[in-house]
Amino acid sequence: MRSLPIAVTRALPAERIRDLAIASALILWLVYTRIYWILQAAHLGAPVCPFYYVTGHPCPFCGGTRAFAYMWRWDLADSVRLYPLGPALFAGTVATVGGLVTGAITGRTWTPRLMAAVLLSWALKVFVLGN
Repeated sequence: MRSLPIAVTRALPAERIRDLAIASALILWLVYTRIYWILQAAHLGAPVCPFYYVTGHPCPFCGGTRAFAYMWRWDLADSVRLYPLGPALFAGTVATVGGLVTGAITGRTWTPRLMAAVLLSWALKVFVLGN
């Protein structure tokens, strides 16, 4: 199974801690995007993107927070409108949290391989950037 883009191996204690830390950060991100509209109405949202604030141009991730917030409402059209990769990143984030927590419980860790980067690059070229 060397051709798979993700290798699942027995985790060392440091890798389990790393996986739990990453899962915790992603869970906090998901919670933030889940309550984003409440926080926004109370003017408690995160500050404006520093890149946008300095340059006046959106960064590669501008719209991501609102895209995730729309995905919590199952509003695919608005999510894609704000950030075309938003729905895929949302699904990937949820799957990653599940995989990291499951791996930490079972004593396994997973490592993306170079092939995953190649597949991601190809998918972006074909579906987002065009030929």
